[in-house]
Amino acid sequence: MSVFNQSRKNVVILVFITMFIIIIGQLANLQLFSSGLSEAALAQGTFRKVIYPERGIVFDRNKNAILENTTTYDLMLTPNKLKGIDTFGICKILGIDTAQFKKKVVELIIKNGRARASVFEGLLSPDKMAMLNESMYLFAPAFFMQERSMRTYPYDAAANVLGYTSEVDTSFIRKHKDEGYAPGDYAGLTGIERSYEKVLMGQRGIEYWKRDNKNRLTEKLENGKYDTTQVAGQNLHTSLDIKLQELGEKLMQNKLGSIVAIDPKTGGILAMVSAPTYQPKYLTGAERKKHFSELYSNPALPLLNRTVNAEYSPGSTFKTLQALVGLHEGVIAPSFSVSCGGAFYGCGGGKPMKCLDYGTFNLRNAITVSDNTYFATVMQRVINNPKYSNADSSLNLDSSLAVWNRYMYAFGLGHKLGVDVPTERKGFIPTPAYFNKIYGSHKWNYCSFRSCSIGQGEVTTTPLQVANEMAYIANKGWYYTPHVVDSIDGGDKFELLKKYKIKNHPIDIADSVFDVVHDGMQGVLERGTGGNARVKGINICGKTGTVENYYRGKKQENHSFFCAFAPRENPKIAIMCVVENSGRFGGTYAAPIVGLMIEKYLKDSITDKGRLAKIESLAKLSLIPKKIYAEMRIQDSVRHAGDSAYLIAKGFIKIIKDTTGIDDDSEEEQAINKLVKEKQEKEKKDKEEEKKKIIKPEAILPNEKKKTIETDSLAKKDEEQPQ
Repeated sequence: MSVFNQSRKNVVILVFITMFIIIIGQLANLQLFSSGLSEAALAQGTFRKVIYPERGIVFDRNKNAILENTTTYDLMLTPNKLKGIDTFGICKILGIDTAQFKKKVVELIIKNGRARASVFEGLLSPDKMAMLNESMYLFAPAFFMQERSMRTYPYDAAANVLGYTSEVDTSFIRKHKDEGYAPGDYAGLTGIERSYEKVLMGQRGIEYWKRDNKNRLTEKLENGKYDTTQVAGQNLHTSLDIKLQELGEKLMQNKLGSIVAIDPKTGGILAMVSAPTYQPKYLTGAERKKHFSELYSNPALPLLNRTVNAEYSPGSTFKTLQALVGLHEGVIAPSFSVSCGGAFYGCGGGKPMKCLDYGTFNLRNAITVSDNTYFATVMQRVINNPKYSNADSSLNLDSSLAVWNRYMYAFGLGHKLGVDVPTERKGFIPTPAYFNKIYGSHKWNYCSFRSCSIGQGEVTTTPLQVANEMAYIANKGWYYTPHVVDSIDGGDKFELLKKYKIKNHPIDIADSVFDVVHDGMQGVLERGTGGNARVKGINICGKTGTVENYYRGKKQENHSFFCAFAPRENPKIAIMCVVENSGRFGGTYAAPIVGLMIEKYLKDSITDKGRLAKIESLAKLSLIPKKIYAEMRIQDSVRHAGDSAYLIAKGFIKIIKDTTGIDDDSEEEQAINKLVKEKQEKEKKDKEEEKKKIIKPEAILPNEKKKTIETDSLAKKDEEQPQ
C-alpha cells in the first residue's frame, strides 16, 4: 500500500474516532449535565405538585379561633400543553363558552408566560370540583387541580381588622421579589393578614409524582426522595374580644363611624369597629372580585378602616389634654376659676367664642360641664406663658406653641402610633411653621387658632389616637403602643412584637394632676353631659364631644363623640366612639354605645331587659347622612357613569386605595379601571371647585363671620377628610 493511501486510511480512522468521542460526550452531557433536557424528559413521566401550607390560625383573647382554614382547589393551566385537550368538555364543566376560554388563556400567557402553570379558575365550587375529578385525565397534562387552603371565619365580625388574602400578581411579586413569592401564591393584603404575613404564610412544599400513559398520577417518584415538606404558618393570639367586637358592630349598624377599645394595662386592642363594615367571608371564594368592586364603589366606604384611617376634629374630648398641659405648666391650679357670660371674649368683643354654660367654674367643674370659655382661657395662658418670653414677642409665640406641640406629641397625637393594622394616619397638630405658611411669618397669634383649645379648627385625630389618649389618662401618664396581636406561637422570630412591649412614659406629670382630671371626667357621667353612659356599679370617667365639621365650606351635621375609661379605681378598658354626622350631642348616641360596651366587657354579659332593649333600639337606629344615603340608593338602583364620577370626584377612590394598599396594576385595580376612566371630564370641573374659598370650622357663634382660607393645600386637606 502506498504511503499516500496509508495516510488517507489514518485520516478516516481519526475522523470516525473523533465523531464517536463527540457523540459519546454529547450523550453524557445530555444525561448527566444538561438540567434543562433532563427536566423536560422527567416531566414527560412525572408531575411536580406544589403543596401550599395552611396559614396560621388567629385566636381572640379568650382562645376562640376567629380566623381558620378550609381546603379547596384551584384549576391550574399550563398553556403550552394545551394541544389535543378537549376544550369543549372543560368549557361545559366550567360554564363558559370557547370565546371566554380563549380570552382567559391569552390573559394567562400575558401574565405568566406559556410554560408556567397559572390559576385558570380559583377556589372551585364543590360541584365543579366533583365533575372535574371524574374526567381530569381528559384534560391533563395542561390542566390539573391544585389543593389550596382558604380562609374561613367562625365569627361574622372584625373584617377590617383581620383583612383578607388574594392571589399575588406580577406587581406584588416585583414589589416583594426577595420574599419567595411565585404565581399562584396567596398573600395577606390588608389588616393583620398583611402586617403578619411573614409568620402567617408558612413555607411551600413540593412533591414529585409518576404519571401513567393516561396522565394519571400513580405513585411518588422514588418514594418521595426529592420531596420537600410544607411548613404551616404560625398561629397568632390577639387581644381582641370577639364577643365585644360583635356587640360593637351591632350597635354601629346603619351608622358611619367607629369604636376603639383598649386594655390600658397592656395596650392590647379589645375591639376595633369601623362602620359600615362587611362580612369577612365576602372577600373569599369565586365571587371575591365581584364583591370587591361592589364594596369599593360604595359611597359609605365599607372598605375604609375608619379606626386608623379617618381623621376628625376631636371636639371637647380634647379639653382633658388642655387641662393636663395647663396644670403641668403651672399656668392654672385646680381652683383656678373662669366665668362664662355666654362667650369667650379673650380675643376682643368682635370675636366671641360661644359658651353653652353660664356661670363660674373651676377646673373640675369646667371638665364636667365642658365649658368652652374655660379651656380657651387655659390655652391662651399656655401660649402667652411668660416662661417662654423673648425680646422678640413673635419668637415667644413660636416657642410656646412648640412646647404645646410637644405635649400633644407626647400624648400620642400628630404622629402615627405604630399600631399593627396597616395604613394608619397621623392626624394633625398645627405647628409654628404651619401658621407661618398660612398667615405669613409671625403674622398670627393665639386668636388665630383659639378653636384648637376646644378640639376644633386645625386639630385632627384618629379614633385610635383618642382611645389611646384615654389609656394614657387612665394610667396617669403612660401607655403601651396599641396593638392587636399579643403573641405568636413558636416565638417572635422577626421581632414584630418588640415595640409593643415598651412602656411609653413621655412626660413626668404628677399623679395629683391626673386625679383632678379624673374627678372632672367622673363628674361628666354623674352630673354632666355623659349620663347616658352610666353603668350601675361601675365608676366611669368620660368626656363627651360634639364636633362641628364642614365640607366644601358648607356646614354638615355634627359628629357625636364620647370617650371614657373604667373602672376609675383600676382601669381595665379605655374606649372611644364616634358617630359621624349624627346631628346631635356626644351624649346622645356615642355615650350610650360606650356605656353598653363597657358593661359587656367588665360584666361579661348584659342581662337587664331594659339594657338589652337599648341595644336593639340603637342597632335599628339609622343615622346614615342624607347625602350618603341618597348616593347609596342611586348606586343600588342604577350603576352609571355619574355615580362613578361622583365617587372619584369626592376622593372616595383615593381614600380606599390608601387604606387597602392597592397597587396600580393589581387585580383589584383592574376591577375598578372602568370607574377610573369615567372620571376624566368630571375632574376638570372639580379642580375649579377645589380652588374656591372654604370655611374652616371654629366652633364660634353661628352668626359670626368665619375666617376664610384660600390656600389650595388647605382645600385639598379638607377634601380628604371623611365626612
